[in-house]
Amino acid sequence: MNYTISVLEGNIDTSLIVADWTDDVTGKTYQNVFKLGSPCTFPATIKQGDEFYFVIDSSQAQNCAVCLAYYPTPKKTLPIKIVTP
Repeated sequence: MNYTISVLEGNIDTSLIVADWTDDVTGKTYQNVFKLGSPCTFPATIKQGDEFYFVIDSSQAQNCAVCLAYYPTPKKTLPIKIVTP
């Protein structure tokens, strides 16, 4: 559940995301990213590379078991809720 999410469109406070981040494993650089801060409620149906709409939502407690295996992620974290456009 160490997901990195990239903001492709919409208005978001740029202080909440990382402008440029490089994945140490792949060497690939991404723009406007953050670490998923809501792994308990993130749909399992969304896979790497999928595009989706979301809103920032810190209203739900995240008390589920999360794998502690390390994978590099950006330093900034946001809890989100998936929404239908």
